[in-house]
Amino acid sequence: MDEKAKEQVLQKAYDLAYHYEQTYRGCPQCVLAALQDAFHMPDDAVFKALSGFAGGSALMGDAGCGAYSGGIAFLSGLRGRERGNFADPDRLRFVSFATARKLHDRFIARYGTVVCRELHSRLFGRPFFMPDPDEMRKFDEAGGHSTVCPEVCGNAARWTAEIAFDEGLISEAQLKAITK
Repeated sequence: MDEKAKEQVLQKAYDLAYHYEQTYRGCPQCVLAALQDAFHMPDDAVFKALSGFAGGSALMGDAGCGAYSGGIAFLSGLRGRERGNFADPDRLRFVSFATARKLHDRFIARYGTVVCRELHSRLFGRPFFMPDPDEMRKFDEAGGHSTVCPEVCGNAARWTAEIAFDEGLISEAQLKAITK
């Protein structure tokens, strides 16, 4: 695989996710949009479906990091069970789980967790209760949407893209088409 072209896509995924989180917010959608744009694979339905997953789901912080969720959604879209094959006799969903665990492992190695509230505690020294406007203001003042979460989103997008390449989910022909 063309390593220079691959690096171009990895950097684009990082840069877009960072920018989207700074500009639009909503970590899962920012990561997914960055990956969709970097790989030229838009899917509005999946993008829309991730709306409620921001801030550890419903802004509550007690579920998976939204950037992590966005990455898993992208990987599952490349290798996952389809509705038309709900019974999944070939157990494709288990292949998808194994692929998603690679992103999990990256998050654990870098951040020690995939849970939003725990990420906040590690990155900011405390969690934030995002539905509260005062807490959201404090989150923003601490760099939540200017540097901290954009970096998490950028990393998630880059790691997800790396996994997609490493797992053969993106072919040489696809890489060539998106980098010409």
